[in-house]
Parts: sequence; C-alpha cells; structure tokens
Amino acid sequence: MTVGTDSSAQARSTVPHAPEPPEPGPAPDAHGSSGTAPRAPEPPRAEPPGAVAAAGFAGIDPDDLPDGLVIADETGRVVCFNAAAGRITAVPGDRALGLPLDEALPLEDLKGRRWWALTDPYGGLSIRRGQPERNLLLPGGREVLVSARYVREHPTGPVRRVVVCLRGTEARRRTERSHAELIATVAHELRSPLTSVKGFTATLLDKWERFNDEQKRLMLETVDADAGRIKRLIAELLDISRIDSGRLEVRRQPVDIAAAVGRHIQVHTTAGQPPDRFFVRIRPELPALWADPDKIDQILGNLLENAVRHGEGTVTIEVAPTTLGDDGEEGTEVTVNDEGPGIPEASMSRVFTRFWRGSKRGGTGLGLYIVKGLVEAHGGTITVGRGPRGGAEFRFILPVGTPAHLL
Repeated sequence: MTVGTDSSAQARSTVPHAPEPPEPGPAPDAHGSSGTAPRAPEPPRAEPPGAVAAAGFAGIDPDDLPDGLVIADETGRVVCFNAAAGRITAVPGDRALGLPLDEALPLEDLKGRRWWALTDPYGGLSIRRGQPERNLLLPGGREVLVSARYVREHPTGPVRRVVVCLRGTEARRRTERSHAELIATVAHELRSPLTSVKGFTATLLDKWERFNDEQKRLMLETVDADAGRIKRLIAELLDISRIDSGRLEVRRQPVDIAAAVGRHIQVHTTAGQPPDRFFVRIRPELPALWADPDKIDQILGNLLENAVRHGEGTVTIEVAPTTLGDDGEEGTEVTVNDEGPGIPEASMSRVFTRFWRGSKRGGTGLGLYIVKGLVEAHGGTITVGRGPRGGAEFRFILPVGTPAHLL
C-alpha cells in the first residue's frame, strides 16, 4: 500500500356559466315608468350533463388528473369521463358520456362476475361509502385497478354520485417483476455456497478418518468462507429492506475514516492482492467525523471490492476535507478510482439501481444500491464518473454529523 499526503380527444365535463348581466332597457320616464311592460323572468337554463361534476373541481379540468376519473349521477349515467379514463379503458369519452355506468365500464372480477351487479352501488346497504381499490378486468382481459366512492347528501341517504378512480397496473407489474428478480438473484447466489457447505460437511461426516489434518482444515476453511458469503448476502437483503422502508438507523460515533481505509486494504492484501496495487492519499486537517462505523465499513468495503473486482491497475483512495452547501458545513470527501475501462457514459445513470452489473464477473448487483442508501442515510451524497486514468471514480461526501449536544 502506498500512502501519500398523451392522447385522443375526449369529452370534457363543463363548468356552469356565470349568469349573464341583464340587457339594458329603455330609460324610465319622469314618472318612473320605462314605457314598456316588464318581461316575465326566463326559466332556469338546463346545465349540461357534466356541469355538476366539474363544478366540484374548482376550476381544475378533469383531463388534467393523472388517474382515470368516471362519475355517474343519481340515475347511474356517466356525466364525467376524463382523458385518462379513455386511455386506460380504450373507450372514447364522448361515447361513454350518458351511458349507464355498467355499460361504460363493463368490469368483471377475477372470477368472471360482473362487478356492478355484484356491488350494486345504488341499491345496496345505505351505510356503504364505496369500494377499496382492487384488481378488475376490462373486456379482453385487460387488468385495471379500480376504487369507488359513493356520495350521499347525508350518511344513510340515497347515492347521488358514484365517483370511480381507474389506474393502470404497469407500476404494480414493475414492482412484482423487481421482487421476482430479487428472489431469483438471491436463490442463485445462495445455491452455490450452500451446495459447497453441504457437500464438504457431508463428506467430513461420512469419511472423517480418511482425511489428514491438512485436508480437514482446507475443507473447513472453505465451509467457513462460504458461510461468510451467505451471511453477507443476508445482511444485504436486510439492508435493502430497511432502505426501501425508510427504517435504516444510523448510530453516530466518532469514526477514524483513514484507519478504516487502511483496514480494508489490509483485508485485500491478506487475500492475495499485491500491496502496491493500492495508493492512499490522506489530506491534512480532516474534520472530526461522526458516523455509523459499521455502515462506513460497508460503504468502503463495497467500493473497494468493486474497484478490485471490476477495475484494473492501481486503486487510488483519497480522503480530504470539504464543505457542503451554501452554509459551508464541514464534511469529509472520499474518492475511490481505478485504471480499468471505466463505466460507459450511457450506464452511469443506472449504476446505483438494483441489479446493475458493470461486468459478468459475478456479484448480486446490489452493492452499489446499498452504498447509495447508506450514504444518503448519513445525509451525504455519492456520484460516479470517470477517473483521471480512465477508470471508474466513485466520490462520496459525508457531513461531519456532530451531535447537537456537542455543538
């Protein structure tokens, strides 16, 4: 180790017009008479079907809503069918307006039962307020997420409007695919070390006397290493769960980050990496860093492992003081770069996403996703770019994180 200092036209619900001012009549004569008989008051003008529905939006056009919106009046006929509803259902809005709700939205549940006949919004229990979101089917088998609200003038009165919200299932499908990919990746990564552990332990139990001490030690060391791989994978999964749910806790303590860098380099040199592959530059006057020591170890371990496994040449680690934001808050900046081929420009925006792999040299593709989550949990930032010698360069900045009672 070297050390140096959308969309087709849709029918829209209309807002009621403001009343027009009265037309001026002839000026009254000296006796106060206008000279003409007063006109009878005009009957109230009938509002278009969607006027009542749109008036409740206070000037917001239903077509501006990101989700599908369908509103049926007290007779069960559609008075509002926005553009998103037309896009999701493939039904033109002008054709849906005025239709009975069950014809405009011929929904079925996953068992093939007609949804509106099953739920009966207008004739069911008078205490019902609506239907929670659920997965239903449109004609042709297309899935859509549907929720409904029953609007009553008083709690047990008749239903005056049925308001239906429609959403596509694409986002849910993406989440399901992501979960399936995570399960497949974990199963693949667990299979290899578990097979090895099972094989060696079964062999030792069945044929213990046939092996000398050196052979037994080699097998046990292999089992220990594979058990360590399994332990690290389980730790990664727990970290992902905490990051995604926002439950990642940071227990701040004083951290000597320069010493932490030295420990990780020693691990790699002990594992067979040549000491001259690493160059460490520690800048003077580093601020006192308060952080979670275990999580700092995870960050450094993942970044160094990434540089050693996927990079080439010398791995340079630089630790320097820095400032954050406009208020000049003190911080610590750590840069790790190598001399390998680097990361293609088109891939840099995906480096910190799940399952991204820069090469086919193994790994779960979860390490950098976890690194980003750990850095951000400390209030820091991390970026990726191209290093001075063409390889990948990761730079993360941590605020000093001094506890308030010490300020």
